Amino acid sequence: MFKWMGWEIEGHAPLDIPKYIVVIAPHTSNWDFIIGVLARSIVRWSNVKYLAKKELFVFPFGIFFRATGGYPVNRTKHTRLVDNVVQLFKNKEKFAIAITPEGTRKKVDRLKTGFYYIASRASIPMILVGFDYKKKKVIITEPLYATGDQEQDLEKLLTFFRSITGKVPGKGIT
Repeated sequence: MFKWMGWEIEGHAPLDIPKYIVVIAPHTSNWDFIIGVLARSIVRWSNVKYLAKKELFVFPFGIFFRATGGYPVNRTKHTRLVDNVVQLFKNKEKFAIAITPEGTRKKVDRLKTGFYYIASRASIPMILVGFDYKKKKVIITEPLYATGDQEQDLEKLLTFFRSITGKVPGKGIT
């Protein structure tokens, strides 16, 4: 179905890394989920879980989202999410999770940084993924590690993500 829709994959998923975060942006449309699930099956990332707002996990939709690897997140409270995800990485031999650092499908001026702190504290790489609707490509980068210079690292991520055209170009990262 992915190829039938005219999409292709650029780059490759590093299947030899046991733990990592897939950082996906820009997140501007509900179609991102569909493209992501289809691309995930093509690059054999069936083990990659994802975080999503808890409101999506109500019956009956919650059954679907959990079955596809979703973890509900309560965005209205401070729940120590970063610490909890870091602990998941430390407790598992193999674990991967996808996060949209904008935290919404709306226009944002900056990324939320929880994904960066998770990668840094768990000493795991970030793999950047962009859904470029203009080119109809899912673009996957080589693994990147947090260097400790958050400002420089985030600028490198933003440079990549700003080159990607989301489904709704006026939304997402500026």
